[in-house]
Amino acid sequence: VKKVWSVRRFVVLLCAPLALVPVLLSLPPKEGRCLYVILLMALYWCTEALPLAVTALLPIVLFPFLGILPSNKVCPQYFLDTNFLFLSGLIMASAIEEWNLHRRIALRVLMLVGVQPARLILGMMLTTSFLSMWLSNTASTAMMLPIANAILKSLFGEKDTSKDMNRENEENQASLQQNKLYTVPTEMQFLASTEDKDLTEEKEVASDAVSDLKKEEEYKTNIWKGFLISIPYAASIGGTATLTGTAPNLILLGQLKSYFPECDVVNFGSWFMFAFPLMLIFLLLGWLWISILYGGINLRGWRTKKSNIRVDAEARAREVIKEDYQKLGPTKFAEQAIFFLFCMFAIMLFSRDPKFIPGWASFFAPGFISDAVTGIAIVIVLFFFPSQKPSFKWWFDLKAPNTETQPLLTWRKAQETVPWNIILLLGGGFAMAKGCEESGLSVWIGGRLHPLEGVPPPVAVILITIVIALFTEFASNTATIIIFLPVLAELAIRLKVNPLYLMIPGTIGCSYAFMLPVSTPPNSIAFSSGHLMVKDMARTGLLMNLMGVLLLSLAMNTWAKSIFQLGTFPAWANIHAENATSLLTAVENVTLSAL
Repeated sequence: VKKVWSVRRFVVLLCAPLALVPVLLSLPPKEGRCLYVILLMALYWCTEALPLAVTALLPIVLFPFLGILPSNKVCPQYFLDTNFLFLSGLIMASAIEEWNLHRRIALRVLMLVGVQPARLILGMMLTTSFLSMWLSNTASTAMMLPIANAILKSLFGEKDTSKDMNRENEENQASLQQNKLYTVPTEMQFLASTEDKDLTEEKEVASDAVSDLKKEEEYKTNIWKGFLISIPYAASIGGTATLTGTAPNLILLGQLKSYFPECDVVNFGSWFMFAFPLMLIFLLLGWLWISILYGGINLRGWRTKKSNIRVDAEARAREVIKEDYQKLGPTKFAEQAIFFLFCMFAIMLFSRDPKFIPGWASFFAPGFISDAVTGIAIVIVLFFFPSQKPSFKWWFDLKAPNTETQPLLTWRKAQETVPWNIILLLGGGFAMAKGCEESGLSVWIGGRLHPLEGVPPPVAVILITIVIALFTEFASNTATIIIFLPVLAELAIRLKVNPLYLMIPGTIGCSYAFMLPVSTPPNSIAFSSGHLMVKDMARTGLLMNLMGVLLLSLAMNTWAKSIFQLGTFPAWANIHAENATSLLTAVENVTLSAL
């Protein structure tokens, strides 16, 4: 299999550049060359013929060679202030993971919500989504799945034993028929009647016991699936709530600054005000859907009395959670310090410029303080703040040992845990957007969108979200939004609507990939546990996708309008539209003269 995949990768690497040559010949020179690079990168991203981060480096080589952009304009795109905002979030997440603060938060939440399956699923989803707002979706899923597995094993025992139990039941039934005797399976002996009952009663009890055992086994399997499938879904939903939660959000911010430099309505605070309520609503509806589908909530049996098996299992699960929490020991000084700095990180980002009131950045020169400045300022403290409670007596005790104090986070640890490839991937997206703008390709694309000018904007939002949500089921979220955002910006100009009205749904729609294991890394991690099938994700994810599309459309047409001023065509977009019109006229003149 590896050899076949290596051959296919080699074929894609060699054939893709040749297959795209007609693109160079069918468009104006500069636009054609830029489109050639973008299609080549999109093909490499979708097929993963090269690592995603390596593909993101292609503009550094191809843009200067093809005369699209000089290198002194391409290279700075890889370290914009948006990249540093994302880097600050990754370093903060690294410090949280270093001192197990995320695990303490997760176990504490689970202790509060209770151990009934529906409540546990809700606790898992709330915890995972909260962590995913600050950590990566993949890290949140990877941390929560072992906790879920431990709880499930305490509730139901080892999942693999189900086959053995079924096999044992079949053997019991065969022996009963041969010997014309009726006994009860060992798992359900507590249901058996006393030995002095007659044979007819024993038959009835045996039949009821086998039926109950099958129901219990089916219930166990469904709950197990519900637990495992809820975690990656919650991670994907939670990542949309903050700008630093997932890469597509930051790509939107970076490309807005590239296409519309005067646009200042999207920052950490305004995004949080819009996306956090959307996340909560979607999370609640997703929990209801998963709980109903997999038996966590039984609509027919709210008043049904629990069996002794379930009562004992829930007690064991409660003990497992409590025991894991106790293993963490008392709260350390380092955890308290990390939690304080984490709160400062979130509060300062939110209050910098919340739009509805003046933020603390208004005390400084306008345009000098960005979210990146705020994030990096807090993160720097992690590298010198002590991880152990300092003793003021040390300063006055001349005999005290001069030992070095470990900081909350060392640079070596940050190097090992921060996914630097994502920084390059973001940079590749920003470089691609800059190439589209400078070459005039985005204007050329806008000129080909005439058939869509008659589409009502609310319908356009729904169609865009559906298309992108389907596309991202098979391609990387980051690659998807890098490809689609320039098109959405030009489409908004054509429709004469606020560009954010189309670009924000496209960005969030990239995170709504629920139907396939390959859609996102969290889905793949959950699927690799071996307890889920593709059809489980497909039937659960289909309704999740539909709910996401409808909720996103609702949000964009209600509270998002007041937050981002979506009801008017803004001046910063109007300037871009005027420039685009003049460039489009020039492009058409060049094309006609060439003909």
